[in-house]
Amino acid sequence: MINRRSLFKALAAGGMAAALPRGAEAMSSSSVGAAPAAAGILFNAADYGARGDGKADATGAIQKALDAAARRGGGVVLLPAGRYRVDASLYVPSSVALEGVFKGPVSHGGHALRVQAHKSARPEKRIAPLGTLLLVTGGHGKEDAAPTITVAGNAVLAGVTIYHPNQNPNAVPVEYPWAISMLAANATVSNVELLNPWRGIRAVKAHRHLIRNVTGQPLRTGILVDEIYDIGRIEDVHFNPWWSHHHSVLEFMYRHGESFVFGRSDWEYVFNTFSFGYGIGYRFIEGKTGACNGNFLGIGADGSRHACVVEQSQMPGLLITNGEFVSFDYLHLGDVDPIQVVVKPSNKGPARFVNCAFWGLSKQIARHNGPGTLGFGDCTFCQWDASQPAVEALAGRLLVRGCEFQQRGPQIRLHQAVKQAVITGNIAVGTWQIANAIKRRAHIGLNSSGS
Repeated sequence: MINRRSLFKALAAGGMAAALPRGAEAMSSSSVGAAPAAAGILFNAADYGARGDGKADATGAIQKALDAAARRGGGVVLLPAGRYRVDASLYVPSSVALEGVFKGPVSHGGHALRVQAHKSARPEKRIAPLGTLLLVTGGHGKEDAAPTITVAGNAVLAGVTIYHPNQNPNAVPVEYPWAISMLAANATVSNVELLNPWRGIRAVKAHRHLIRNVTGQPLRTGILVDEIYDIGRIEDVHFNPWWSHHHSVLEFMYRHGESFVFGRSDWEYVFNTFSFGYGIGYRFIEGKTGACNGNFLGIGADGSRHACVVEQSQMPGLLITNGEFVSFDYLHLGDVDPIQVVVKPSNKGPARFVNCAFWGLSKQIARHNGPGTLGFGDCTFCQWDASQPAVEALAGRLLVRGCEFQQRGPQIRLHQAVKQAVITGNIAVGTWQIANAIKRRAHIGLNSSGS
C-alpha cells in the first residue's frame, strides 16, 4: 500500500498524471465537465419517439429508451422539458436513471397546470415552462392497478413532476395506483414532485432506499415503507396542499390522509420531513414481517388530526428528536378530537420524543394506551384543552422529564393500569395538577410551578 510520502515523491518525479490511478487520470483531462458522448451512457427519450406535447401517449417511447439503456449495461435516459402523457406503466431497470430537468425540489400550483395557453395570447399570458411533467392518465379508479413507475434496485427516478390531470381539484379524490414503487435494494427517488397522486411512493423490500427532495400533495398516502431489512433513508420531504385548496379535497385528506407510514423497517433514518393537512402525519404500524425502529430528526406535521400514531414499534424504539407538531381542527369540522400523539393498545415498544414542541388547539398532547413506554424529554407543550390532561397514560410506562407546560390546566393523569411512571424536573404555569392512580409506582418530584 502506497503511503502519503511515497505518493508525493511519485508526483514530483513522474508528474501528476503518472501517479494517478487510471480513472483519476481520465478525470484530469480537458474533458472534465463535458457531458459523456459515448453511446450507451446518455439516451434522449425524444430520440425514441417520446413527444412532450401532452397529446400522444409517451409510455411506449419512454420505455424503449429505458430498455435500450439497460441493454447497454446502464445509462441515463433524459426526458427534456415537456408534457409527457403516461397511459400505462413504466419500469426503470437496474443501473438506469430516468431523469427530467429538475436538479432540486420544485412545487407548482395546480391552477398553473390547468391553464391552457392559446396561440393568440400575449407572451406574458402564456403558461410558464413547467419542466419535465408526466401526465398520468392510466389507472383511474383502480387503486390496485400496477404502479405508474416502478424503480428497480440500483435504479434512479429524478427531476420530474407527476401530475394526474383527470383528478378533479373540486371534488373528493378518485383512487389511482401508486405513483412510484421502489421494489429492490438501493433504489433512489430524488427531486420529484408528487403533485396530486392518490398514493405517492411505496418502498417495500427496497433496502437502503433513498428518497430525497420530494414535494407535492399526495391525497391518500404520501410515503409507505415496509419490509426493509437494511437502513433506508428519507430526507427533505415537504407535502403541502399546493394542488387544491378546495374544502372537499382538504376534508378528505384530514379525515383519511396519511403522509408517512412505516411498517417493518430496521433502522429507518428520516430527516427534515414535513406535512400539512393530513389526518395522520406519521403512522407506525405492524407490517407483514414486523414493525419499525429508527431515527427521526427534524420532522414535522402541521394541521393534522394526529401528528403521530404508534400502533407498533420494535423494542429499540422510535427515536424522535427536534420535532414540531401541530394538531388542531383547522377546517372547523367540529366532530373530530385532535390529539398530537396517540399510542394504541397494540404497541409494545418504546416511543421517545426529545426536544420536541407541540402546539395548536388540540384536545390533548398525548394519549398512551399501550403496554410499551412513552417518553418525553425536554419537550415544550404549548396548548391543549384545559378540561383534559395534557398527557394521559392508561397503560404501560410513562417518562416525562425536563418538559415545560406553558398553559394552566391539568398536566398529567396516570390511570390504575399504568405500570410505572417517572415525572421529574418539569416546569409548569400555575399549580401542578397530576392525577396519580398508581401511587408509589410513580416517582414524581423536583417539578417547579409558577406564573
